[in-house]
Amino acid sequence: MAQKSPFTKTELKGFRKELEEERNELRRQFLEIEEGSLGSPQSELSGDIASFDEEYADAGTDTFERERDLSLTNNIRDLIEKIDRALERIDQGAYGLCERCGRPIEKARIKALPYATLCIKDKQAEERTG
Repeated sequence: MAQKSPFTKTELKGFRKELEEERNELRRQFLEIEEGSLGSPQSELSGDIASFDEEYADAGTDTFERERDLSLTNNIRDLIEKIDRALERIDQGAYGLCERCGRPIEKARIKALPYATLCIKDKQAEERTG
């Protein structure tokens, strides 16, 4: 009843390499954001003593930048989790199979989103109900 991955060992090796490279790049971006903008407040970095209005504007900018960076790190963390799940599915022999219906995920979809876990039909159904 359980199907095996629709991909050859060579294709799986290529997907694994691509996924691992993407995960490494995402981890690099994550660390860069964490070290850069989520570190010290901008006012501490510049050492400037500014007027109240300038400090207020800087605080708004800092808040916006921190929220943007927090959103980016959350997105990166989510993608890393999806990539880890795809790598687990390669190890389990289930990579490329829809987690909902068990049928093969369209090759074009996997090539575009190598961490996809649902076929197009089930992804569209999820989006309509979710």
